[in-house]
Amino acid sequence: MNLRDIGTVFWRDWIVLKRRLVKFIFSRMVAPLLYLTAFGLGLGRSVNLNSGSYLDFIVPGIIALNSMNISFHSVIPIHAERVYHKSLEEYLLSPISADSFLVGKIAGAVLRSLISTVIIILLAAIFGAKFFLSINLFLVLILNSIIFAEVGIFAAMKLSTYEEMAQVNTYVLLPMSFMCGTFFSTGVLPEALRFFVNCLPLTHTSQLLRALTNGEEIFLTSVIILSVYVLAGFFFCRRALQKLYDD
Repeated sequence: MNLRDIGTVFWRDWIVLKRRLVKFIFSRMVAPLLYLTAFGLGLGRSVNLNSGSYLDFIVPGIIALNSMNISFHSVIPIHAERVYHKSLEEYLLSPISADSFLVGKIAGAVLRSLISTVIIILLAAIFGAKFFLSINLFLVLILNSIIFAEVGIFAAMKLSTYEEMAQVNTYVLLPMSFMCGTFFSTGVLPEALRFFVNCLPLTHTSQLLRALTNGEEIFLTSVIILSVYVLAGFFFCRRALQKLYDD
């Protein structure tokens, strides 16, 4: 792995994003606006929290949710490149290593996630949400983005059809979107379900972001868990991608 090869892969993704940047920005505004309006202003008016408004509560969850979805869907084109277009073979035949390709693609997904996060922060401020920003918040988001980019890459390497890729969204991303503390505290869940939910990465991202936006101390255990997910995800993605290189 070397920085020049990583930069080559990342630069290709940046050129594609730059050409579509305006459309990308406007498309990233739709879902946050709906969430902020429906949950923050609509439902939020009837929810009373001792710690503040419900709008303030859900903004970190929306940011975590957005980070998951954007980073995952940013790498989905790899599946089409591998299965349908066969353009992934261009990378396989080039002198770019599997590690460099993997890191470059993840970096591109992280960039998209961070751009979307800035959009949500600006929208939330317009809606009147109160939150504290710090560098640690963006570091947590980078960890979360890496995890779900790795999930997307691994799925793209292993699955054969669009239908199977859609099932990842249905059976993995969708349940986490609503169960991992994005719109309500996981503390209200039944104990068995809460234990399972607390093993998922998005739960720890939501908890960390909520603590950081409130200016509170972060949970070191959650940081460690996210880091383990990052390392495990990289291992499995590298293994799957290396198999293509070897073939």
